[in-house]
Amino acid sequence: MSRKKPSQNNLPLNSWKLDQIAKSTFFHQKLHEWHLVEIAQQIEAIRGDTLNWDGLGISEKAWNRVIHQGIKPIIVFAHPYVLQSVAGSTAYYRMLAMVSQKSMKHIGWPTDSFERGKAVPTDETANKLAQHLNWLISQLVEADETLDPREFDLWRGMAAGSQAQGSWQNNKGALAEVAIREIVRQRIGQKNLAASEIEIAVNSIYLTDGRRVVFASEPDIAIYQDEVPLVAVEIKGGIDPAGVLERVGAALKSLRRTRQENPASVTILMLQAASLTSRALDDLGINTEIITHLFSIQAMLENETERERFFEILKL
Repeated sequence: MSRKKPSQNNLPLNSWKLDQIAKSTFFHQKLHEWHLVEIAQQIEAIRGDTLNWDGLGISEKAWNRVIHQGIKPIIVFAHPYVLQSVAGSTAYYRMLAMVSQKSMKHIGWPTDSFERGKAVPTDETANKLAQHLNWLISQLVEADETLDPREFDLWRGMAAGSQAQGSWQNNKGALAEVAIREIVRQRIGQKNLAASEIEIAVNSIYLTDGRRVVFASEPDIAIYQDEVPLVAVEIKGGIDPAGVLERVGAALKSLRRTRQENPASVTILMLQAASLTSRALDDLGINTEIITHLFSIQAMLENETERERFFEILKL
């Protein structure tokens, strides 16, 4: 059995650099995906002085503070007309109130479909949303002795960043899986190993030698022969050491099932080397009967020698 510890030579620093650029790019993509700038511009273009603001949950103190600063109320407070006429405007005011989609769902007013422009709130829903969000925003406005209009962008930015962080936590592991799977697909194509033309979206590829490569979950990549698992690959892309034991535990559970189906199967675990704590390495060390090979995701993406070693194990 081959067990090769991922190289630690400058790897943590490089891993964090890759994580930073990946995260920065992801956050920037979310900024455009959520159309935050465009929505703000549409709201600012509305003539709010023609609207009736009575009964919308705005405190007198907050309203006066905004007006006396010469700030357009439409920029600060939600109005049912805006929520119904500007797609995604619910997100603008929710973020201004610095509350999450999850918290809105918990109080019985989910906003996701409105924020994505998939639905328009009814008159009743628009009024209730405006009243609740304005109540929250009023609290924030009243909390400041002096009101700086630039704070509103920061309030929304803080909420958007929190939401993007949640999306990042859910997706960064998947990003590593996508990258490794694409490497395998490319190898199969380059070596003409597929029994038929490879389709990018397909999750199962039959090889010319009768084996079948499956891209799924638990394991992330598997190779079968007559439905018997020959190879199982688990990819855990998280870089935070705080969660590494949980990721290792989940991988061990998946690979253990494969070994139970076929004790002779090859099991491979890929991790971010920067996330490996001494405790995690100890856990891996006492589970050598479950994991036959350990790879660094960083090395797989950057080191051709490591990729060739991986493909040799997979016989690709």
